[in-house]
Amino acid sequence: MKTMTELSNYIALFDLDGVVLNTEPQYTIFWDEEGTRRLGIDNFCSRIKGQTLSQIFDGYFPTNEKIRIDITKELDYYEQNMKFDYIEGADHFINDIKRHGMRTALVTSSNNSKMENVYRAHSEFKKLFDTIITADMFAHSKPDPECFLKGMKLLQTDAAHSVVFEDSFHGLEAGKRAGAFVIGLATTNSRQAIEGKADYIIDDFSDKNIAWLENTILNK
Repeated sequence: MKTMTELSNYIALFDLDGVVLNTEPQYTIFWDEEGTRRLGIDNFCSRIKGQTLSQIFDGYFPTNEKIRIDITKELDYYEQNMKFDYIEGADHFINDIKRHGMRTALVTSSNNSKMENVYRAHSEFKKLFDTIITADMFAHSKPDPECFLKGMKLLQTDAAHSVVFEDSFHGLEAGKRAGAFVIGLATTNSRQAIEGKADYIIDDFSDKNIAWLENTILNK
């Protein structure tokens, strides 16, 4: 059985929206409205969760530069006025595992402009992570595992010593393809919807700490 002193050999890789921050309901409103208005597609957000803005544009607006510019401006304004509340217990959980020697990475499809809004809302945010990987740092978005593999490389460890926290279908698939142990959060999708796509499922971090992580993950 592994002891807590061995946790320094492990890293935790966190998605942002729907995992660390409770922003997915706000993005659902924005992207569903964009999908209905511009494409005539209902529930558009469910199709693009976990993708970078560039990937969304390439997939749905490949040749319309004006729409790309308009959506970018609308999204920038929207994000400037969003609430960036933590998922229940997320900040306390991350601080706890860091105190016990685990290294942490944020792995997000968000761009730097959006992240500046997050940093303004939470002055302590950068201290939660040893490295922050944003959309401009990888070429292939989730479900491609590139972003998580990059996190492992930056923190100098391998998949066998990595735990991924994700909520979206694309993110969960990327974590599995990267070879990590994947913990799914039933924040964006229901437990039933992500059943079988994660190794373990939680609702939030409200009762989670380093002891729970050891019992659930490291002693599997």
